[in-house]
Amino acid sequence: MKLTDIFKHKTVFSFEVFPPHGEAPVDKIRNTLTNLDHIHPDFISVTLGAGGIGAQNQTVEIADFIQNNLNIPAVAHIPGLYQSREDVRKLLAELSDHHITNILALRGDKITGKNPVGDFTHANELVSFIKEQADSFQIIGACYPQCHQEAANLTTDIINLKRKVDAGADHLISQVFYENQCFYDFVEQTRSAGISVPIEAGIMPVTNKNQIERMAKISGKPLPEKFVTILNHYADNKEALRDAGIAYAIDQIVDLVSHGVDGVHLYTMNHSRVAQRIWDATASLFQYSEVEPGFHL
Repeated sequence: MKLTDIFKHKTVFSFEVFPPHGEAPVDKIRNTLTNLDHIHPDFISVTLGAGGIGAQNQTVEIADFIQNNLNIPAVAHIPGLYQSREDVRKLLAELSDHHITNILALRGDKITGKNPVGDFTHANELVSFIKEQADSFQIIGACYPQCHQEAANLTTDIINLKRKVDAGADHLISQVFYENQCFYDFVEQTRSAGISVPIEAGIMPVTNKNQIERMAKISGKPLPEKFVTILNHYADNKEALRDAGIAYAIDQIVDLVSHGVDGVHLYTMNHSRVAQRIWDATASLFQYSEVEPGFHL
């Protein structure tokens, strides 16, 4: 079954993991994934950083473990900004050898002091290139409910998103947001622009105040007052902040599913215990159920 077919039958639940940093062994993330295996999400995505061949090999190794050991569909990230066409062609061939055909095609973040390769300036170019390689690849794209930080405005950003979908992106996963209304408004605008593919809501539970504040600074988007109050109140109590962050994420998910969201993509930050607690509180919301074809927010 293609990933897009799952959206016809249920509210999709998926999550993201990333390869261990530095010299940490891949076994560490294998243990995390094994601890979450019983959840059996609809798919798991694996990030690919800009760390060169070693980072790429780790992504393929982890995606292979997910796909062929855990029997859960794996999605491999491919950021195009620092990849040549030949780099992507080789990576696709390697993924295909492991029966991994789901790709999250991204432009990728710019790295200070490092010049882009230049073959893929925008994500839609990468999507088109992957589609040219083989019809077997199913492509996911990223979207930004609060507008990409480099876009002039949300209207321009949605026009660019339409180009990505027209190039062949089969469904979309949103960047993190902490105010659901901005996501609902965004989905309404994308539908008005003729974008009809499923859109998953990206949710990241807060476990680290500094990390979230750095993300907000990079994105240039203010955090909602309710969320800031929680961060400030529990800033000096790590355990309480984690519990409050989990509760906030659960509240977001309940509201999203109640509003008919296509799916929820949980950014786990490789914290299996946090992901487990969120799943325990929301599992019944994602039970298999027939969804009216074409239904969206």
